[in-house]
Amino acid sequence: MNLQSLNTPAALIDVARMNHNIARMQRRLDALGVAFRPHVKTSKCEPVVQAQLAAGARGITVSTLKEAGQLFAAGIRDIVYAVSIAPGKLPQALALRRAGCSLKLVADSLAGVDAIVAFGREHGEAFEVWIEIDVDGHRSGIPPEDAALLPVAHALVNGGMRLGGVIAHAGSSYEYDTPEALARIAEQERAGTVRAAQRLRDAGLPCDVVSIGSTPTALAAEHLDGVTEVRAGVYVFFDLVMHNVGVNDTSEIALSVLTTVIGHQPEKGWAIVDAGWMAMSRDRGTQRQKHDFGYGLVCAESGDVLGDYLMTTANQEHGVISRNGAPDSDIERRFPIGTRLRILPNHACATGAQYPEYVALGTDGELTTWPRFSGW
Repeated sequence: MNLQSLNTPAALIDVARMNHNIARMQRRLDALGVAFRPHVKTSKCEPVVQAQLAAGARGITVSTLKEAGQLFAAGIRDIVYAVSIAPGKLPQALALRRAGCSLKLVADSLAGVDAIVAFGREHGEAFEVWIEIDVDGHRSGIPPEDAALLPVAHALVNGGMRLGGVIAHAGSSYEYDTPEALARIAEQERAGTVRAAQRLRDAGLPCDVVSIGSTPTALAAEHLDGVTEVRAGVYVFFDLVMHNVGVNDTSEIALSVLTTVIGHQPEKGWAIVDAGWMAMSRDRGTQRQKHDFGYGLVCAESGDVLGDYLMTTANQEHGVISRNGAPDSDIERRFPIGTRLRILPNHACATGAQYPEYVALGTDGELTTWPRFSGW
């Protein structure tokens, strides 16, 4: 199997780039003196996760119980399900724990805790629960100084569950693009989560774990005093959104979509390829950033960026390649029919989700199929 023999579109992982990214993040967090628990929702792929663990990661973070089940079956026991659990999913969580999975749950409300406690008592299970802290108003969690924090924690402990610690995610870090701003939001994430942990301890409650993380803040934090572990996910592949944030170069983006030129509209400066939004995803995450990459940045089959050519438009199975700025009147000659190109994605998580498998490109040019799972 070689690149020319692959059916397109195909999701390619450049293994050398991926390993570079894994090593970079692990070195960073080792130097900061914290454990690293990668978020596997980006890849949903066992060989990728095993490479992260082999580099020094301790445990994993998941966003679905499907991820937890698949990776527990692969021998990984230490798993945090980093989403406030819906009551209807508690039987799945119980089955995983009864099978030997050290699954940790997350809650951020009294109602959510009450559901966990009721189910746990009914089935004789002392779930370990981490309380989610809202450090930036981005999504979920209890603000560090909110009066609700202690009642939620007491309800867990009094209900017979194990309060494992606190967990936060500075998702708003994606909105910044300077080292100073990223360092500021990283410190806000750290300080807020540590403050919540201290409030629990001051009230006589246990709080062993202080877990924070996003790819930008993990790479921008100046120190992590009081933090026990960091979580990050998209770093393993990186993407154009993260490039705009300022944490990676395009040469570090490990995931791309291999596509074939199938036609032209030369008067418009267009080349038509067989990868549309079904191949790239509908994610237009760079649209509001300082550089809009359309549906992706165009590379040669080798992976080298080809100037300022973008996938500017996408239909379901057709993509339009054009030059940013002045149309390329010579595009038909530049990219003849049959030309293979690679497109770097806006959002690696969303693009990966379009495929049942990756094709891993080794440093020796060898290609290997790596299955990817989806679902909940």
